Amino acid sequence: MNSESAAERIDTTKPHPARRYDYWLGGKDNYAADRESADAVAEAFPTVRLAAVENRNFLRRVTAYLTAETGIRQFLDIGAGLPTAGNVHEIAQGIAPESRIVYVDNDPIVLVHARTLLDSAPEGATAYLDADLRDPAHILSHPDLLATLDLNKPVALMLVAIMHFFTDETRPYELVRTLCDALPPGSHLVMSHATNDYLDDEDVARTREANQRSGVPFQLRSSAEFAKFFSGFDMVAPGITSVTAWRPDEWRPHPRAEAVSMLGGVAHIS
Repeated sequence: MNSESAAERIDTTKPHPARRYDYWLGGKDNYAADRESADAVAEAFPTVRLAAVENRNFLRRVTAYLTAETGIRQFLDIGAGLPTAGNVHEIAQGIAPESRIVYVDNDPIVLVHARTLLDSAPEGATAYLDADLRDPAHILSHPDLLATLDLNKPVALMLVAIMHFFTDETRPYELVRTLCDALPPGSHLVMSHATNDYLDDEDVARTREANQRSGVPFQLRSSAEFAKFFSGFDMVAPGITSVTAWRPDEWRPHPRAEAVSMLGGVAHIS
């Protein structure tokens, strides 16, 4: 891993989803272009920071569920973003130290910080791939992935808050299916996605205009459009729902679905 070459590739003049998400979560690894883009979205959707936090809580609950209740010990987290509290390997290895995790992202600044993602328990393993979801074949054949994960055993494919950056012309359903087809029975598909289900026409128009100004491709999808990613798979209860309602922690208050506008779902690949 050559962090110096990664640092040289960072373009601070263009916003990137990973750095924008870091800004919404209160991180410091972002630049003016990222903050300007994030603020443009926040003008139209003021609770976007809450959505980012609740999406992270969804990731935490799903990882704990898959590790503790289904016996999953392998995770492929694509669009991992910048390291923050509650990374997948920290949650999974806290329950099952032998868990093995591969993170994937295409932002050079994530590569610079990837050593945090590689802080594995000695019983397990982690790896980081500087790769792009638009080339799933490259990810699936990468030597570091194949050295870390056994694709003959179940894998949890984590596509959390990533596919809304893929507009329809980028063939998002085909990309997800290519990844899923490479996984054996017993694997799981985990996804969350920004939705227009809870927005009125005026909100949708305002959000669309803000996303155009933000400089980051983005597409809201309805529950029906989101469900197409899971076609042919067995949904895990409670099915497709707001991320706040997916096996929520009973001890904490849950924000309104409208304030988060994120769908989540987990499916069993049989």
